[in-house]
Amino acid sequence: MENKIRWGILSTANIARKAMIPALQESTLAEVTAVASRDAGKARTFAAELGIPKAYGSYEALLADPEIDAIYNPLPNHLHKDWTIQAAEAGKHILCEKPLALSVEDVQAMIDDAVANGVQLIEAFMYRHHPRIAAARQMLHEGKIGELKTIETEFTFKLDNFSDIRYQPQMGGGALLDVGCYCVSISRLMAGREPVAVQARAHWAPTGVDDQLTGILDFGDGLLAHFDCGINQAGRQRGLLAGTEGTLELPMTFNMGLVETLIHEAHETGATRVHTYPPVNMYRLLAEDFMGAIAGEAPAFPIEDALGNMRTLQALLASARQNGQPVAP
Repeated sequence: MENKIRWGILSTANIARKAMIPALQESTLAEVTAVASRDAGKARTFAAELGIPKAYGSYEALLADPEIDAIYNPLPNHLHKDWTIQAAEAGKHILCEKPLALSVEDVQAMIDDAVANGVQLIEAFMYRHHPRIAAARQMLHEGKIGELKTIETEFTFKLDNFSDIRYQPQMGGGALLDVGCYCVSISRLMAGREPVAVQARAHWAPTGVDDQLTGILDFGDGLLAHFDCGINQAGRQRGLLAGTEGTLELPMTFNMGLVETLIHEAHETGATRVHTYPPVNMYRLLAEDFMGAIAGEAPAFPIEDALGNMRTLQALLASARQNGQPVAP
């Protein structure tokens, strides 16, 4: 790119502070130009701490800035749709946190609006850009473990604060939408197709959200995925791909951090192999893929994938509310 992509950050969310802004500042393709908060003082303090030139006391003011090309939207889930659409109508490209919205209809509306306004829209599943994920998919393609039969994933952590947005149903809270969406995403990614039916059982927190959920995805032709997610227990992350001839295990599957990562390959014969991948900033790779799309390149994961993920999430929640009855996405 001849010119850097100038970024505006909608809100002072922790994910922006700790992950996305440092990743953008690390990239030679990006320039973090502005941040907005509904509290002007908070925006100014945040900007000063992170070396961001401009601070706005409203999201509208940031979107009106002609010197901003792209927006990072890490707002609470229930605000993704409205502010993504407003950003698109302001001519800004949007990298929006997961899940993209709270319904299939809302995801479609966001995609339609981005297309109508000629801007790029991408869902921020950072884990997909780690080289280890591409390597695992290639191993499956090459038949390293035979025919894929089972996908197992888990993603949990403990959140005791019931006032947190993840415990608020009106804000799109719940374990499935916060961390289970990763399990659904990687299951669909590794399967290479959409599930034909899903089932789920959940435990419901006093606030009304699912604080624990276990799901099954039936991809047909003998391929099943099962996962569990929770915001009420000790942290766990794990992924396992099981085939007719062996397995691939991906420890710390989603939030690996800036550390060396592994794939443990094991076979029925007893043979084992450990594949090692050096530290990499997944958020930078995500942002650079998005900026490549702005420049006219095909994104690694087209935005239509968000529709498939949302269909599956919506069906899982419907099944959980029906005590585990099968639901077709």
